[in-house]
Amino acid sequence: MARRQARKAHKRGGNGKTASVGARQAAFTARALFEAPGIAPKIIEFVRGARIFSQGDPSDNVMYIQTGAVRLSVLSHSGKEAIVAMLGPGDFLGEGALAAQRLRMCTATAITPVRVMVVPKQQMERLLREEAGFADRFIEFMLQRNIRIEEDLVDQLFNSSEKRLARTLLLLARYGKDDMPHGTLPKISQESLAEMVGTTRSRVNFFMNKFRKLGFIEYNGGLKINTSLLSVVLHD
Repeated sequence: MARRQARKAHKRGGNGKTASVGARQAAFTARALFEAPGIAPKIIEFVRGARIFSQGDPSDNVMYIQTGAVRLSVLSHSGKEAIVAMLGPGDFLGEGALAAQRLRMCTATAITPVRVMVVPKQQMERLLREEAGFADRFIEFMLQRNIRIEEDLVDQLFNSSEKRLARTLLLLARYGKDDMPHGTLPKISQESLAEMVGTTRSRVNFFMNKFRKLGFIEYNGGLKINTSLLSVVLHD
C-alpha cells in the first residue's frame, strides 16, 4: 500500500496535481537524446537572425529545439518568400531527413537566440528503433504537425484575415503550451505577420491596433498576447 502511494506521489507535482504530460514528454526527449548509448548530440547556439540551415542544404541531421524560436520559410523560383511555420522549445527541426529527403525544403532562421541539439540522421534512426518511449514522443510530434497543417489550410480557406491574425498570434505565443512565457512574443515584424496570415501589412496594422484597444494585446517593451484574444478566433 505504501509503495503504491509513493508511486502515485512520484507522478504528481508538489501541489498534488498530476504533472503535465507535455512537460514530462519534453523532458524525456532531451534526456533521451543525451543519455541514449551511442548518441552524441552536438549543442549549437544561434544569435537572433542567424540561419540555422538554408533551403537546398544537405538534409543529414535532425535538430531538437531546447530554447528560442525558429521561423521556417520557403522561397519560390520567382523569388517570393513565404513563412510556413514557427517553432519553439520541444519542437523538432529538419525531420524530413528521416523520410529520405536529401535536401532541405525550407530555410530555418532564429528569430530569438536559439539553442538546438543536433543529431546525425543515422543516430536518430537508431534511437527511434531502440527507444520506444522516444519513438512515441516523436510520432506524437509528427501527428501534431500534420494536424497543424490541416488547421492552417482550413484557416486560410474559410476564416477572415482578422481571425487568421488572432490565431497566428496565439500560436506564436504558444497558447496552451507549458512553456508559454506569459504570452510574450519574440520580436516579429508586421511584414512577417502579414506573410504568415496571407494579407497586407496595412490590414495587420489595423487589426493590431484594434486588438490593443480591446485589451487583447499589450505593448510593454515586447508584445504580450492575452488569452482574451481567443474570443476573436471563437467568435462566429
